[in-house]
Amino acid sequence: MSDIKEQVRDFIIENFLFGEGGEDLKDDDSFLEKGIIDSTGVLELVEWLEETFDFKVEDEELVPENLDSVNNLEAFISKKQK
Repeated sequence: MSDIKEQVRDFIIENFLFGEGGEDLKDDDSFLEKGIIDSTGVLELVEWLEETFDFKVEDEELVPENLDSVNNLEAFISKKQK
């Protein structure tokens, strides 16, 4: 597992699952469909991304293709760091 993916999983499990059920979270599970993150949670996630990885998430990047699963987040973060 990549370091980015591990950081994302840890953040989601700690902040949205409150340490429970992390072993059931698959890397391609939709956070929205599974009820893990709501619209307020997306704002918290974006703030964490910007602070942790030192980049700005633009309004047009606030789409499920970038933010709605561990795999999507890993790809988005990797793209932004280039």
